[in-house]
Amino acid sequence: MASVRPRKSLLKRPVSLTILILIAAVLTYGISYAWRAFPIISGYGAKNLCSCTMLAGRSLEDVLRQDINKFPINLGTFTVNYQDSSATGTVFGLAKRKAIFRKGLGCSLVAGTDEAEVRAQKTNLAPNPRVNQDTIAWPTGNKDAHDTLSPNVDYKALRIVLDSAFAEPGPKKTRHTRTIVVIYNGKIIAERYAPGFDRNTLQLGWSMTKSLTNAMVGALVKQGKLNINAPAPIEAWKNDNRSRITLNDLMHQSSGLQWEENYGGPSGATNMLFKVRDMGLYAAGYPAQGPPNTTFYYSSGTSNIIARIVRETVGDKNYYRFAYDSIFHPIGMYNTTVEPDAGGTFVGSSYSYATAYDWARFGLLYLNNGVWNGRRILPEGWAQYSATPAPAAPRGQYGAQFWLNAGQPGNPANREYPNVPPDLYWADGFEGQNVFILPSKNLVVVKLSLSQNREYLNDDIFLHDLIKCLH
Repeated sequence: MASVRPRKSLLKRPVSLTILILIAAVLTYGISYAWRAFPIISGYGAKNLCSCTMLAGRSLEDVLRQDINKFPINLGTFTVNYQDSSATGTVFGLAKRKAIFRKGLGCSLVAGTDEAEVRAQKTNLAPNPRVNQDTIAWPTGNKDAHDTLSPNVDYKALRIVLDSAFAEPGPKKTRHTRTIVVIYNGKIIAERYAPGFDRNTLQLGWSMTKSLTNAMVGALVKQGKLNINAPAPIEAWKNDNRSRITLNDLMHQSSGLQWEENYGGPSGATNMLFKVRDMGLYAAGYPAQGPPNTTFYYSSGTSNIIARIVRETVGDKNYYRFAYDSIFHPIGMYNTTVEPDAGGTFVGSSYSYATAYDWARFGLLYLNNGVWNGRRILPEGWAQYSATPAPAAPRGQYGAQFWLNAGQPGNPANREYPNVPPDLYWADGFEGQNVFILPSKNLVVVKLSLSQNREYLNDDIFLHDLIKCLH
C-alpha cells in the first residue's frame, strides 16, 4: 500500500498545477483586456455624453437612457459638469476619461495630453451667420421649403412608408428611427421626427463625416491647393514605400496601409478614436502591407489622414473656419459642427453634428453637382468623381468617401440595394445615419437613427417603397 500513495500524489500535482496555470492565464488575459478596453468604454461614453448635452442641448437623462445605455458602454458610469462644460466616464471607478466642450468646436476627448493643453489651443473660428433662416428662401433658408401638394407625389402612400420606417418590428424595439426628411425636385415633400427631436435638433452623423471630409478636399482642389492624383503630401512617407500612395488612393479607401477597423474591442480604430491625441498622425504611422490601389479596405484611419492633410494644406491660421467659409455657410449649413481631436484636427472620420435640414442641404449640394444657387462650391465633376466606383472596391460599392449602389461591372444586379436604381450614392454612419442621393429621381433622403442590435431599417425596401410614391 505504501508504494501506491506516492504515485497517487504525483498524479494530483500536475493536474492541480495545470489548473492553477490556466486560472492565472485567464486572469492575466482578463486584466490585460480590461486595461485596453476600459478606456475605450469610458472614452466613448464621455465623448458622446458631452456632445449630446453640451452641443446638441439634449437632457442628461435622455442621453443616458438612449445613447449610452447599451452593452458594454453601460458598464461605465458617466457624469456631466455644466460648470466647466465637460463630461466624464469611468468603468468600475477605473480608466477615467474626460471630454470638454468649447464653443464653436463642440466636444473633444482629452487623450494623449492634458486638459489645460487642449483648452489653451488657439482657434480662429468663422463668425456665426446672424440671420433668421425662416426669412430666407429654401434651400439656403427654410422659407418655402415644402412642396405645395405636387400631383407627382402620392402623399397617402408616402405617409404609409414613413409609418413603416418609424415602426418597431423587432422584439427589442431598438430600430429607433429619429428623423426622415424627403426632398424631391428640390422641395421637402415629407418630414417626420421621433418624440424629443425636430428639425432644429443637432444629430450625430458618425461616418457621414467622411463625406463632409470629401467636400473639404473638393474645396481645396477647386482652389488649386490639392491634386488628388499626386502623392499624398505626408512628410513621413516620402522615403519609404508609402510614397506611392496618392490622395486619390486615400479617398478611395485603397491605400494599402495596415489597419483594423473593428469596434468590438481594442483595435486600430478604437484606439485612435479614444486613446490618442492626434488621430490622423496616429493612422499615418501605420506601415504599408500591400501596394496602393489594389485592395479596398474601409478605414476610419484613412479618413483622418485626409483630415490631417486638409489641416496642413489650409494652415492653422484659417483652418477652423475653412470648411464653414468655403462649404457650410454658403449653402445654409449654419447649424453644423465638425469636432476636433485633442490635437486640434477635425475628426474627419466620425464626429460631426448637424440638423436634419443641414444634412439635407449637404445632399442637395451633391445632387446639384456642387453648385448652389448658381455658385460653384465644389469643382466641376466632383460629385461625379465622388460617385464613381473605386477601382479596387468589389461590387462597385464605394467611391470617394461615399458608398455606392453601382454594382459590379458586368453584373449590375449585384448591388447593395437591388431594388433601387444604380445611380444611388450616400453618406453612411453608424447606427443608421444616411444621406441618400439619387440623381435619376432628383431625390435626397435624410434618415437619422439610433438603430441597435442589428434591427436596422431595411433601406432597400424603404427607398424602393418611397420611390413608388413618386410619379
